[in-house]
Amino acid sequence: MGVIEEIGPEVKRLAKGDRVVVPSFIVCGQCWYCQHSLYSLCDNTHPKPELQAPLLGGHTTAGIYGYTHAFGGYAGAHAQYVRVPFADNDCFKVPDGVADDTALFLSDAAPTGYMGADFCNIQPGDTVAVWGCGGVGLMAQQSARLMGAERVIAIDRFPERLQMAREHAGSETIDYTAVDSVLETLMEMTGGRGPDACIDAVGMEAHGTGPQYAYDRVKQALRLETDRGQALREAVMACRKGGTLSVLGVYGLIDKFPMGAIMNKGMTVRSAQQHGQAYMDRLLSHAQKGELNPAYLATHRFSLEEAPRGYDMFKHKTDGCVRAVFAP
Repeated sequence: MGVIEEIGPEVKRLAKGDRVVVPSFIVCGQCWYCQHSLYSLCDNTHPKPELQAPLLGGHTTAGIYGYTHAFGGYAGAHAQYVRVPFADNDCFKVPDGVADDTALFLSDAAPTGYMGADFCNIQPGDTVAVWGCGGVGLMAQQSARLMGAERVIAIDRFPERLQMAREHAGSETIDYTAVDSVLETLMEMTGGRGPDACIDAVGMEAHGTGPQYAYDRVKQALRLETDRGQALREAVMACRKGGTLSVLGVYGLIDKFPMGAIMNKGMTVRSAQQHGQAYMDRLLSHAQKGELNPAYLATHRFSLEEAPRGYDMFKHKTDGCVRAVFAP
């Protein structure tokens, strides 16, 4: 997020000096996908489709700031200034009373988690299990609460993150290193039925215990797979019959995926990169009312010159780092 310094001649909704938040995906607002609120699938903002189309059966996604060249190669926002294409669609004015640190996380972590909970079609009385207590996982937990979940159960291994889940989302927690089986623990906690919805907010870099985790590590070492799918497999197996699996974690080519369990249990699976523009008005309203304040995710602050140190801490999860904020 930041303050607008200049605008181009085609920008009509914004003015110099506006404080805005910018979702991480760049969208045109006019294509079929944008018109159907599937913003991260925009047809017109990926400048290098030839790098991505072979990976997605000939399809492409929207471009994204600070991601790989397969997603457009746009420079990220860790800079004093950033150019925002399609600014009328991609800049949202931050209301008075919403602090900068709160607005900052509405660009990616909050809308991703919120979308993940929205995918679950949560009903009053539902139990939602969330794998991962990073920024996205914590936002998914809080969002599930906002949408009416009676119980939220968080799975992670870091004590400080599990404490955040209890404190900020009111979640019950499971330290997966302290139990013999996450699946059995969840079944016990839900009277043998399983959670109504399961959210994977971990992705391809999942850690775990037991033979399946060892299997993934060996196959990675032999370059026979790219992803460690422990969290995703657990979520599939734990979810109740007829329940919903919401996948927010990033994956490439996962091996040993339990499709048979999904089909035979009659599960619904939803997944996407975040459609931030679809949720921004709601998120800003929640933030203005004090119903959702993700500012606590900023556990560390650095200057831009110290950014490599911040990334190293974030990667290795040292010193309790959840998110590192860089101040230009």
